[in-house]
Amino acid sequence: MNTQELMDIAIKAAGIDKVPSDSGIMVPGENIKKVLFGVDMDTPEILLGKQLGYDCVISHHPRITESDILEVLDGHIDKLEKLGVPRNKTQKKLAERRDEISYNTHVGNTRRSESAAKLLGMPFMCIHQPADIISERVVQEFLDKKFAGRNDVKVSEVTEALEEIGEYKNSHRKPVIRVGAKDSYAGKIYVLMSGLTGPGAKILKEYMEAGVGTLVMMHIPEKDAKELKEQGIGNVVIAGHLSSDSIGMNIIAEQWAKHGVETTMMSGVVCKEIK
Repeated sequence: MNTQELMDIAIKAAGIDKVPSDSGIMVPGENIKKVLFGVDMDTPEILLGKQLGYDCVISHHPRITESDILEVLDGHIDKLEKLGVPRNKTQKKLAERRDEISYNTHVGNTRRSESAAKLLGMPFMCIHQPADIISERVVQEFLDKKFAGRNDVKVSEVTEALEEIGEYKNSHRKPVIRVGAKDSYAGKIYVLMSGLTGPGAKILKEYMEAGVGTLVMMHIPEKDAKELKEQGIGNVVIAGHLSSDSIGMNIIAEQWAKHGVETTMMSGVVCKEIK
């Protein structure tokens, strides 16, 4: 197995046909049998992988240097269009958030971990969007099945149901309600976990105005939650960041295992089952 084949398996598992700009292979490698996979993998983890005899280190959170990484954020254009929001409207609403992320990422030390991996001769890659897409799909399908045919679901039931999923059950940070109350009606439940990062309050409001009653997300800044509370039109359940990441990561690792690749999870990954 080589790094490209590992990536291809992840892409297939996510149901997409190309590598997103927030994912990629920084240092290619061949004959990979043992992988060290974590949510945040940087120079210390790459060095650890080298010392422990792993063949490849993989980070979930982006360590990619592509300048077009913000393209992944545009996934909200397609999502909202399916909910009836015109593409041009979402594009304009996203512009402010794109600028904010651009300012933050432009100053980053983007080649720090990549340069360490090259010096150590350690194959290194990151898989972000594919894992998030898988997590989003798994949680949406679970909740759809759990509450099928009901129009009286309360937000508290959503948080309770999430803990039936192994990664949430085993996480120290449990699902919480950030906007709304326990006895609020959930309405249409929409899982939003892919798209690079949080799109900002203006875009989240568009989801709610398009008919979503409860957004289930990985995380939300306090300022966005406060703004949505002031609108008073929907609910936000935060399932958990690392636990949500872990759902997709664990499924990708399971697919690699079918091809004979042993994966050790670390750096924030929550196991599906406690052994």
